Amino acid sequence: MEQIRVLVVGCGNMGASHATAYHHDAGFEVVGLVSRGTSKDVLNAKLGTNYPTFEDYSEALARVQPDAVCISTYPDTHESYAIMAFDAGAHVFIEKPLADTVLGATRVIDAAKRSGKKLVVGYILRHHPSWIKFVELGKTLGSPLVFRMNLNQQSQGYMWDVHKNLMNSLSPIVDCGVHYIDVMCQMTTANPVQVTAIGARLTDEIPADNYNYGQLQIRFDDGSVGWYEAGWGPMMSETAFFVKDVIGPKGSVSIVAKEASAAGKSDSVAAHTQTESIRLHHAALDADNKFIRADEWFDLTDEPDHQALCDREQAFFLHAIKHDIDLSKSMDDALNSLRIAIACDESVKTGAVVSLR
Repeated sequence: MEQIRVLVVGCGNMGASHATAYHHDAGFEVVGLVSRGTSKDVLNAKLGTNYPTFEDYSEALARVQPDAVCISTYPDTHESYAIMAFDAGAHVFIEKPLADTVLGATRVIDAAKRSGKKLVVGYILRHHPSWIKFVELGKTLGSPLVFRMNLNQQSQGYMWDVHKNLMNSLSPIVDCGVHYIDVMCQMTTANPVQVTAIGARLTDEIPADNYNYGQLQIRFDDGSVGWYEAGWGPMMSETAFFVKDVIGPKGSVSIVAKEASAAGKSDSVAAHTQTESIRLHHAALDADNKFIRADEWFDLTDEPDHQALCDREQAFFLHAIKHDIDLSKSMDDALNSLRIAIACDESVKTGAVVSLR
């Protein structure tokens, strides 16, 4: 099959990484870079390329007529940009979250099905060998499960600008939370039934109706429970900011990221996907209530960095297109994690327990 001609929309952190993946993958041909600012020019210079650049997405779509579109813009544009791409007959890779509302995400999925084109959502942890192992081990711990996860980011400089821009669309527990809610839902086949959440607006630099610190709690119908915490900004603490922990009747499994959880790295995009080690604890006791088995450590030799993960995501996108892979389950999963996260956002803003039944 000929190369997939891809239009990259949004050339910031994630867009630049995805464009780099396309640039180095012989299965793709980059046919345009779209951004409202100078990031597209910076990206061209970084790659040593002269890809066509555009300020306006609709103009680029009409002129280039790509086979695929990569959308890495702010979440409030995801729905309209994705539907425009499907209507133009293009496959879509879109950064999470799928949209900024559940209804919008549903409309995107409907457009994908109507067009017969592929929709891949950027759940990067699904392509990470250590996170795949983490989920696999979590499934062995029995039921119910307890999920304990957070990712607080003491952001400054460029990353604080990025976070403030993101908070014009969504809160941290929605934008980041969908990743970790998705991990929880992969580990248990139980249905989420109820959420509660709290949040605080710790700066006047964000919209009055948003918050830059949030913590959510989820109840599942098998008794499993989980929490996730996310805060962005220069005021955030770096004490216990990186927790990835699952507990079940048979023991617990934890990601121990020694380097990624070091001081000063909480807002590093590269550090967020580092695992380094996985610790599996066995709960079984002998007649004297002593542990029967020692803890096991898993240090996977295949530990891709952030760019390598983006390369894998785009290789999967290419595979899905060329081999006509059925993506119904992954689309449903993306919608489900967003539905839970949006319900948590509602709980923060209303102070109410939100039912998912």
